[in-house]
Amino acid sequence: MAKWLLHVDLDQFQAAVEFRRHPELRGLPVIVGGNGDPEEPRKVVTCASYPARAYGIRAGMPLRTAARKCPEGVFLPLDPPSYDEASEQVMALLRTFTDQVEVWGWDEAFVAAETDAPESLAAAIRAGVAELGLTCAVGIGDNKLTAKLATGFAKSVGKSADTPAEQPGAHTGMFRLTAANWSQVMAHRPTNALWGIGTRIAARLGELDIHTIGELMAADRAVLAAEFGPTNGPYLWVMARGAGDTEVVTKPPPPVGRSKSETFPRDLTERDEISEQVARLAAEVTAEIAAAGRNAVRVAVTVRTSTFYTRSKQSKLAEPTTDVPTIVDTALRILDRFPLDRPIRLLGVRLELAPVPGPTA
Repeated sequence: MAKWLLHVDLDQFQAAVEFRRHPELRGLPVIVGGNGDPEEPRKVVTCASYPARAYGIRAGMPLRTAARKCPEGVFLPLDPPSYDEASEQVMALLRTFTDQVEVWGWDEAFVAAETDAPESLAAAIRAGVAELGLTCAVGIGDNKLTAKLATGFAKSVGKSADTPAEQPGAHTGMFRLTAANWSQVMAHRPTNALWGIGTRIAARLGELDIHTIGELMAADRAVLAAEFGPTNGPYLWVMARGAGDTEVVTKPPPPVGRSKSETFPRDLTERDEISEQVARLAAEVTAEIAAAGRNAVRVAVTVRTSTFYTRSKQSKLAEPTTDVPTIVDTALRILDRFPLDRPIRLLGVRLELAPVPGPTA
C-alpha cells in the first residue's frame, strides 16, 4: 500500500462551532471576534462565515470595518474553550483512523496513512466530522505541500471554473494532488499559488521574468541561488516541482518561549499605568510557564506606539527561574530602556524558556 498525506481543514471553524449551538444562525453572515461588539475599538475578525465573506469580510479585518461592510452581520464573541473542545473532538476522531496525526491549531491537521484508497479514507473522515456537526475539506497528496495545496482545490471543486469537478483528482470536498497531476494542475498558476511564496517573493521572481510555477520549474537554480541565497533559491525550484516534507510529527517539540500581549482599548500615556500593565503581563505569563513546569532564562518586552512603531528589548536572567518578583522586576527594568514618549497601543512580555532536559541513559 502507498503512503499518503492528507490535510484536513475544518470549514469556517469558529462560526461552525457556533452553528452547532445556534442552528438558527446557519446561512447568516456570522462574524466572530473580540467580545462580539462591532463598535469595540482595536478588535479584529477572527472568523467569518461564508455568507459574511461574500461581503468582503476577512480574518484580521477590524470589527468596525466589518460592521460597515456588513451592517446586518451577526457578531459573536470569541469562545476559546468551546473551540478547544470541538477541535479536540475532531483530532480524537482522526486518531481513530491512524496514530499519525500532526495537529496544526484548532482547525487543521495532517494525517499520514498507508492505503490503496485515499479517497475512501478522506470520505470516511469527512463523514465522521459531519457527525460531529462540522464540515471539512480534505487534500490528498504525496507530501505536505501537495496535500495542503489540494485542500484549497477541494474547497472549490465544482464551484470554480479553475477547479472543475471533472478535473483529475477532484471530488466533492476533496482533491488529490501528486506528482502524477502536478504539472497539469499547477504549472499555469502564478508562483504565489505555492504554499510559502507570498507577494514579495513572487514580485522578486517576476523581476527575474518568472511568473508561473511552470517557469519556476524551468528556472536556472544558480540564478535562484544568486537572488535568494544558496539554500532558499534552490528550495524554491524544488517546491515548484511539487516536492515537500513527508514527516508527520505527532508530538510537537517543547515550546522555546511563551508570550502574552495586549492591545488596549485606549492608548496608555501614564508611566505608572504602563508599568502596571507590563507587571501584570509578566506575572501572568510567568504563572503559565510555572504551571507547565518550565523555567525562564530571558525576558523580552515589546512596546507598540499609537503610530504602530514596534520595538522589543530583552534581558537575560541570572539563572533559570519562575520567581514572579524576579521576572516582573526584570520586565520593568527593560521597560525603563524605552523612551515612552508616545501613546502606547500594545504591550507584550515574552519569556525564553530553558531547554527541557533530555532522557537520561
